[in-house]
Amino acid sequence: MRAHCLSLSLLAATAAAFAPSQPIVKVGRSSQLQMALTLYGSPGSRSPLCNWAALELKLPLQAGDLSRNPHPFGQIPCLTDDNDVLVFESGAILNYLQSKADKKGINDDARSAAIASWIAWANASLDPICFLETPDGKVYDTGLKSGNRRIDRLDQLLSKAEFLVPGGFSLADVAVSSYLLYVIQFFPDVDLYSKWPNVVRYMKDCAGRDEYAKAFGERVQSFCLQRLGDMESGPGTEKKLFGMF
Repeated sequence: MRAHCLSLSLLAATAAAFAPSQPIVKVGRSSQLQMALTLYGSPGSRSPLCNWAALELKLPLQAGDLSRNPHPFGQIPCLTDDNDVLVFESGAILNYLQSKADKKGINDDARSAAIASWIAWANASLDPICFLETPDGKVYDTGLKSGNRRIDRLDQLLSKAEFLVPGGFSLADVAVSSYLLYVIQFFPDVDLYSKWPNVVRYMKDCAGRDEYAKAFGERVQSFCLQRLGDMESGPGTEKKLFGMF
């Protein structure tokens, strides 16, 4: 997903949520890896889903100075940590955060493997379905306007489980639901409920979490929950909240 594809109003809605709770540490290249868990990002990118993951895992995360972003290609999000750790690409960042949490608690290999698999699926398979791009990388539509066998299967799985991995909400859900929720922000008129009611229920459960509101902003959360509720209610109930789109 490209930062320039977000509407200006959505950027404004999420900007306050992305503001760090601690002062931004300006880190130069020579000392860029001295501070623990520093995220270089902006609300108009995949960065908020990394914030969401850190909040769910209760890992402290601070914002880095974008003018000194150490990403090898100058992109965001990018994460640094102690011991010369540098991680880029949102999926890799989520997996790294999960590994940090696993070290702090009881490591469940089966659960960790399942979470890693869903994070990879979200980036490799779900993202191209959710966002159709031109050859130069600009999002022009969503593939969720028509049927899709993989989303059919996802709906079947969610008909039997509240979340994706046994044991409750996890970073698997952060990865998958983030892309699904981005879709209704960019394409608010898309109807998912008629084809995938269990996916819509799942999206509501994920968007309703306090940590989602902290990462993406309460305004975005309210819009998503309203739009998903409208889908369930049927045609003629759609509202465009806040003049966002």
